[in-house]
Amino acid sequence: MPLRPAVSEFSGSMLTMHKHSSHTLQMTADVSVDSKPKPWLLVGLGNPGKLYDGTRHNVGFEMIDTIAQAERITVSRIQHRALFGKGHINGNPVMLAKPQTFMNVSGESVGTLVTYYKIPLNQVLLIFDDMDLPFATLRLLPKGGHGGHNGMKSVIDHFKGSREFPRLRIGIGRPPGKMDPASYVLRPFTRGEREEMDFTLQEGLDAIRILINQGFDKSATIVNRTQKTKIQNS
Repeated sequence: MPLRPAVSEFSGSMLTMHKHSSHTLQMTADVSVDSKPKPWLLVGLGNPGKLYDGTRHNVGFEMIDTIAQAERITVSRIQHRALFGKGHINGNPVMLAKPQTFMNVSGESVGTLVTYYKIPLNQVLLIFDDMDLPFATLRLLPKGGHGGHNGMKSVIDHFKGSREFPRLRIGIGRPPGKMDPASYVLRPFTRGEREEMDFTLQEGLDAIRILINQGFDKSATIVNRTQKTKIQNS
């Protein structure tokens, strides 16, 4: 008759099996956590407060509002000095943010959001106004400098000088005559300009949906080609 293992041997075997099972469970948990898709962080730049609503400098905020309304994402809680909300675009996780720090120090909010949520910079989309683009046109780029935009300069500074993050530029055109650019960006749109910009924001929404669902390259190819044609025909 075979001998039963001693209690100490049996306990040791069970302990080994327990350790192995725990290790396997931990590895499974780690793989599960790592395999979860990182959300895109979509950040619109602007100035907080009713005084700046509807001004050219706030089209970044307006783009976030357009996305939030279309995708039914609530952007109402304050987190890291930004109006913030989480949701999905076609099942893909996204986070929307509107820094409340005022434009020129936007990086103070954006930098802490990126650090806290550990978002890779290639999944942080900055959306902002650009005087160097014709009015109501878009340009989607994978990286670049600040182009004299103080909000973008602040963001780059808080990304430790990195410019390796995508951005959606929304054209507001150059100021007329000798108007001071600082005054121009704080002017509201005329009725005709408002209609044009609202149409462009819908184009921006389409571009962002393609970006989230099909990737940056696909979106950039479509939006930049479409906008080039739009400029040529204007």
